[in-house]
Amino acid sequence: MGKGRLNRNVAPGVHQLEHAFVNCYLVEEGDAITIVDAAFPRTWPLVNKALAVLGRSPADVRALVLTHAHFDHLGFAARAQKEWGIPVWAHPREEYIAAHPYRYAHENARSLYPVRYPASIPVLARMTDAGALGVPGVRDLNFFDAGQTLDVPGTPRVVFSPGHTFGHSALFLPDRDALLVGDALVTFNPYTGHVGPQIVSGAATADSDEALRSLATLEETGAATVLSGHGAPWLRGIGDAVDHARRAGRS
Repeated sequence: MGKGRLNRNVAPGVHQLEHAFVNCYLVEEGDAITIVDAAFPRTWPLVNKALAVLGRSPADVRALVLTHAHFDHLGFAARAQKEWGIPVWAHPREEYIAAHPYRYAHENARSLYPVRYPASIPVLARMTDAGALGVPGVRDLNFFDAGQTLDVPGTPRVVFSPGHTFGHSALFLPDRDALLVGDALVTFNPYTGHVGPQIVSGAATADSDEALRSLATLEETGAATVLSGHGAPWLRGIGDAVDHARRAGRS
């Protein structure tokens, strides 16, 4: 997989593609696939390789669903929309960021973090090498509502979880007992290098108080497997992950 890594069946029929400290997910149902989040522009060839490893092709991909539209989750979305002709789904409150990936609300100055947390420097360098500074915007989104079950492979249920962004939404797969939490909760924080369940630093979070409140909504799913936008799968359940994140607080 080149500089990426495909972890198969992190939940039944759910495959994690990690590239430059960012995860996207391929959700299989029958002979069709939904991709969740779009990492970076240079993740594109890795997605094609991942499909081949799974015995699939781009023709099997039916949709791309965004948990949110930050640049590190939007990377190849425009290309997939154009070349594969697939719909890109997001919450309506992500529309502006999707069109303008570098204009997003955040609480703290990003420039301070490499000074305070030197462990973030190689992480940010890898992201830059993966195309983090050249992500094209995406328009013509398909919108979903909180609580909606999407008619895409995997039939995920939208769990509205604002805070990291104002339209952030996790995706629950009840039949797989898995919750794709995006950046509502991560197991690796790119801005500090800290490992373990936590909300993302204020360098990229719009409202940390709201993000902490949204943890209760995630917890209500009772999911056994937690799959985040950054870091390894958490296999001890969403309740345990939320407990860790609350104790970790903000950064």
